[in-house]
Amino acid sequence: MPEVNSPVISTDFHPQPTLATACKKATRKRWACRRMAEALILVAASATANAEGFSPNFSLILDGHYKSADSALSEYDKGFGLGHTELGVSAGIDDLFYGKFTGVVHEHDGKTEFETEEAFIQTLALPGGLSVRAGRFLSDIGYLNGQHAHTDSFVERPAAYRAMLGSHYYDDGVRLSYVMPTDTFWTIGTEAFSGEKMQAADLTDPKSVGVYTAFTKIGGDFNEEHSWQLGLSYLRNDNGANISSHDHEHENHEDHGHEEDEGHNHSHDARFTGKNTYIADAVWKWAPDGNYKYRSLTLTGEYLQTRDLSDTIEANEKNEGFYLSSVYQMTPQWAVGARYGEFKGYEAHGDHFDEKNLQETELMVSWSYSHFSTVRLQYTHQTGDGFENTNNNIVTLQYVMSLGAHDAHTF
Repeated sequence: MPEVNSPVISTDFHPQPTLATACKKATRKRWACRRMAEALILVAASATANAEGFSPNFSLILDGHYKSADSALSEYDKGFGLGHTELGVSAGIDDLFYGKFTGVVHEHDGKTEFETEEAFIQTLALPGGLSVRAGRFLSDIGYLNGQHAHTDSFVERPAAYRAMLGSHYYDDGVRLSYVMPTDTFWTIGTEAFSGEKMQAADLTDPKSVGVYTAFTKIGGDFNEEHSWQLGLSYLRNDNGANISSHDHEHENHEDHGHEEDEGHNHSHDARFTGKNTYIADAVWKWAPDGNYKYRSLTLTGEYLQTRDLSDTIEANEKNEGFYLSSVYQMTPQWAVGARYGEFKGYEAHGDHFDEKNLQETELMVSWSYSHFSTVRLQYTHQTGDGFENTNNNIVTLQYVMSLGAHDAHTF
């Protein structure tokens, strides 16, 4: 049975046997079972809240690394450093609402930063498959974006994500989603955000609601061993178009150039923006007899494209990128993976665009003693033009440790 993408708090290494057994007996379609599992978990969460009063779940994710060299578009500097150290608190508020807070401590450009990554409420009792989430949360566009970084199989997000989404796009806003009443898993949703993290670098008068998204995901089973999911997403960014002109660029360089560079380098702001972004994603998973505990193979791919980069420069350039990923879990503790990605983007300078491109190959091996501890060794090779610190061979040793309860992983 696929893992459930919902406000689930799990401290067990394996899925709950009674739930898995019930699902298997009820249907061979694990995606249909997912909806039943979500409903049971939400009911259990609200019942626990009512029976025990306020009994929050606490989690702490420790993420650290050693990196042999600097690399392009990276959040991590050379040497020892912290990744995304997360502190989370979550609980069922009552039988109508669930709440969660996630604070993140990380290092960037030699500075330790603290950010609130999540602080939201979610409905539990709307009719049918409707759900509303409000506050600060990860957007559900694409495949990787809605997942926490510590669940990834590689040290960092693909280059296209780092360039176009600030690694993972989260913001203040509201989401409405609906799980369709079909045998095949199918969900649709829309979001509205402030868009602060997706603003063009030279924007002076942003709209208060700058980003709107729409997404759909559909998935199912070829048979007991093979599962799939496809997704399409659209992001409208009314604050994303660059407004550079020759005079404006000259003014920025003289008076605000340093501040603009600082904004570009912020670890969670998108560096390459535009008005319209399109994302297509695909996932295929295989596991003998549908048992992901012992052996599995996961193939993932995404393509991202952003158009309408400038309001003042007539150009047909677009930012675009993709990645293809393969992760093979050989045993319950050992996994190997390979990922290749490319990014091509344009930055406005005066009356023209500067082209930048990056190609990235990554190989990794990881050892997980349990569901709560992972040590990962990764080799990264980069080539490209227009970025600093390219043409590098980078070796990174990373640990990710989970203390306490944490969310169940998504499909």
